[in-house]
Amino acid sequence: MNQLPLPPQSERRALAIAHAVYEAFEDYHARFSEITARAKQRFEMRDWSGARDDAVARIALYDQYISECMLRLRAVLLGQAHDRALWMRARSHYAALLAGLIDQELYKTFYNTLTRRYFGTHGVDADIEFIALDIEPTDAITVPVARHTYAVSPGRLTDMLVRVLGDYAFAVPYAHRTRCAAAIAVRLLDDLAHWGEHPVRSVELLETVFYRERRAYLVGRVFGEHRFSPCVIALINDDAGLRAEAVLTKRSDVAQLFSNSRSYFQADLSTVGDAVVFLRSLLTHKPVDELYTMLGRAKQGKTERYRTFFSHFQAQPSEQLVHADGTPGMVMVVFTLPSYPLVFKLIRDRFAYPKTMSRAQVEGKYELVFQLDRIGRLLDAQPYRFLRFPKSRFSPALLQELQTSCAMSLSEDGEDVLIALCYVQRRLRPLNLYLREQLPEAAHAAALDYGQAIKDMARNNIFPGDMLLKNFGITRHQRAVFYDYDELCLITECTFRDWPTPTTYEEQMAAEPWFHVGPRDVFPERFALFMGLPSSQLEAVKHIHPELFDPQWWRDLQARLREDDYPDTPPYAESRRLA
Repeated sequence: MNQLPLPPQSERRALAIAHAVYEAFEDYHARFSEITARAKQRFEMRDWSGARDDAVARIALYDQYISECMLRLRAVLLGQAHDRALWMRARSHYAALLAGLIDQELYKTFYNTLTRRYFGTHGVDADIEFIALDIEPTDAITVPVARHTYAVSPGRLTDMLVRVLGDYAFAVPYAHRTRCAAAIAVRLLDDLAHWGEHPVRSVELLETVFYRERRAYLVGRVFGEHRFSPCVIALINDDAGLRAEAVLTKRSDVAQLFSNSRSYFQADLSTVGDAVVFLRSLLTHKPVDELYTMLGRAKQGKTERYRTFFSHFQAQPSEQLVHADGTPGMVMVVFTLPSYPLVFKLIRDRFAYPKTMSRAQVEGKYELVFQLDRIGRLLDAQPYRFLRFPKSRFSPALLQELQTSCAMSLSEDGEDVLIALCYVQRRLRPLNLYLREQLPEAAHAAALDYGQAIKDMARNNIFPGDMLLKNFGITRHQRAVFYDYDELCLITECTFRDWPTPTTYEEQMAAEPWFHVGPRDVFPERFALFMGLPSSQLEAVKHIHPELFDPQWWRDLQARLREDDYPDTPPYAESRRLA
């Protein structure tokens, strides 16, 4: 839309708005960096509790600075907060301030968030927002991210790796730097032996160290004569000292490290877009939105997810939104576009028995997930407000259910449907369907990983509440992941009880408990009744993971967690660890 000239006073006000928003984002970015930079000291001091607190604090920053910016703008707007012409002109001034910046997309998202708060935008507003559904913003980034490059002479790989570890120094010394370097060298040569003689010609590592939970990661690439592969060196600092624990060279292993079922990295990058471009060279199938999100830029991840989905959606005008595969939920209606790997989850107006929680409690559970170490077992769920879809794009059955079951979240605007709130997740194959569809060996492995997923969550103070198979999905790397959070709670909030022994015939035959059961009471001995596993798979889970059905194991774990003693959960297989 062509912009009409503003009076001089309004023009000055538009320029002041642009500068105020720019400065607010700069302040946000500085505070984000300040928290992120603490990760190094947390790692050195083994302050895992402080690291968890930092992760939660950093997530909360964005909304804090949006609110603060709105307060700053009061003095500038002077009652003209909803003047569209003023904001259109401010957008032009703001765009000029961003010229040449690598991370201008992050600045634009911040600006868009503000306009949506002021105007209560439904869908998108192309007149006052930055909208670009038809481009891939990272394609314009050509500046290489800061990195170290190490050439390797034949037979000198260990020497080079000793130098690498020296360049990434910490306040605590390596337990044995040369031994670590030698172990890394052996793993690289083993993994890349199929490249031929002298497979490692050079190694390239980002200057920025990535931190998450109890580990630090040197992230980069290893080059042979004609090809390259990811190279991620995992460092750990525990009772045995600082040392290299694992090396990842397979894209599948690195993809799992950057999975959207894990918590965000703490990586103090001066710019983000160039790092995303670099990471895409390692993980060519990983969506840009997930990379931004895993670097802690969740709002930008949401923007990129919206951009790529709606670009695809518009390019498939005859395809309809339909119910997602799986058992219909009591709390959510879930739909998808079959050709795109996302699901949209809307909270129902009323929940079927025995669900007793409120809508606000369900929203609270999804907010809680953001604050937890998700350790590869909880799928990222991003909230979106006021999404707009053409009514004609819904299948009749889906539209009818949304209108009857989710009326509180739904409204109509002409030929469009507006969704007040939904949660968007990566689409996975529901575990109950996966087990039916796979050959026995694959189904057996998935069932065992389902048991491992419950243990991994428990060790990080997460109790799924509802263990039914339909609430878990299988990733493309065959990992069981939990994605239905309405009954999720903390292990430390539960009461793990033994199932009482009946003392009379009536108690023995009773269909319901003959004793008082509190709202937080959990009976691990009864889990097998609620898992829904076929008998052969259930017996395998009981054999491999017997502690899941032992109330004392849960009570002992709970006692550790209450002392802030969280068991370690490595983000890679035992086979990836160094000798």
